[in-house]
Amino acid sequence: MGAASSAPVAIHWFRNDLRLSDNPALAAAAAHGRVIPVAIEDPALVAAHPAGAAFAWWRGRALAALDRALGGTLRALRGDPAEALRALAARHGASLITWTRAYEPWTIARDTAVKAALAGARLQARSANGALLWEPWETLKPDGAPYRVFTPFYRRGCLGAAPPRRPLPAPHLDLVPRAPDEPGLAAPDEAPWQARLGRLWRIGEDAAHDALQGFVQERLAGYAKGRDFPALGRTSRLSPYLAHGQLSPNQVWHAVEAAGPPEDVAKFRAELGWREFSAHLLFHFPKLAHAPLRPEFAAMPWRDDPEGLEAWRRGRTGVPLVDAGMRELWQTGYMHNRVRMVVASFLTKNLLIDWRAGARWFADCLVDHSPASNLASWQWVAGSGADAAPYFRVFNPAAQAAKFDPQGDYIRRFVPELARLPDRWLGAPWSAPAEVLAQAGLRLGRDYPRPLVDLAASRQRALDAHRALGAKAAAEEREAQAQGEAP
Repeated sequence: MGAASSAPVAIHWFRNDLRLSDNPALAAAAAHGRVIPVAIEDPALVAAHPAGAAFAWWRGRALAALDRALGGTLRALRGDPAEALRALAARHGASLITWTRAYEPWTIARDTAVKAALAGARLQARSANGALLWEPWETLKPDGAPYRVFTPFYRRGCLGAAPPRRPLPAPHLDLVPRAPDEPGLAAPDEAPWQARLGRLWRIGEDAAHDALQGFVQERLAGYAKGRDFPALGRTSRLSPYLAHGQLSPNQVWHAVEAAGPPEDVAKFRAELGWREFSAHLLFHFPKLAHAPLRPEFAAMPWRDDPEGLEAWRRGRTGVPLVDAGMRELWQTGYMHNRVRMVVASFLTKNLLIDWRAGARWFADCLVDHSPASNLASWQWVAGSGADAAPYFRVFNPAAQAAKFDPQGDYIRRFVPELARLPDRWLGAPWSAPAEVLAQAGLRLGRDYPRPLVDLAASRQRALDAHRALGAKAAAEEREAQAQGEAP
């Protein structure tokens, strides 16, 4: 911090890149000269695309950890980013502003306007990729079109491209001290639910690297099979650190290299590939954010069922694996990956409730919320998106519980009112004989809800609705072709 005051000054705008290591945009600022770190709350962007409560909780603590790593020099501003950056640059004589690129269409539009405004003020703005392994324009088909199916995207678009770059070390930072009148971070609130989450998660760049090393050393071996069993804890649980940029995907990709059995490394890297695919889809198909990617799904007869939606949100559907997943989400800000698919299938197929309602709830409750991954995954389960699951794929939550939670450890953890029920009946208590329920001290409808829907009948209802969509789409296509051929 003792550099001459005449040294060039750069501003680094921290967004979802809350780390010092492997941060190419921050490294560019450090190479330019003295560095002013800043975080900016953009009210317009927040109003249009608000961060969920759980995500915002994590971000507040991640920023606090980052500020500590920066020696208390992080400026915390609020307002239009272009105006805030121009004023900060004018005050300190900065000539370069850097940030890590984002790929959501609304953020791209905002950042394009910010770059233009800074250029008008004769300020250089430079963005860099620190969020993805490959840029969305680097993973196109040979004909230049974007992929819509995951397997060729990953095998050809990703693995056929140049390997992900090696992680960068944290740069030496000559930080400009924060003046007393420059706002720093406010002390975070601590509501009871936030205190509960705080006991479950460690937040910060050091914590992120500890979590990565813990996964590599303890859970990578056996990942390919173990990841499907929610009670085993074999998933990486790295997604919150990736979502907030406390780890880079490059750091994760290279950390697992030759660190476990090849099948486990390949499966885990493919999950990073799905993250890339989700970003690729939202970048190339912006309507993914608000509309079905498959146009025929615009006519899907979604049900208006506020009571069913609320029961699903609260884990009171009467279907144990669904309720366990939704309670895990509510209690921890996280949900096991397989269970995410099961609860999404139950909402969109068995309850026939619009996937957008589920995506909104996940966005509000997940500490690892990523718009691209959330939207792409919900549309995949609903059948309306790219690489969509076939319409006839309806996850049976009772069968999924029997297969992937056979001893019922996961269900018993989050649905303790079923704890005394024998394993055989735990995934479908409505099918248990009356004497079994009595021995377990369980009365359905009093101690635990009866199922909102019959699984078989509601599955058939979903299949009928999807078949009708397909038939309607085929008829409209035939009609359009006929009209095109008419004289």
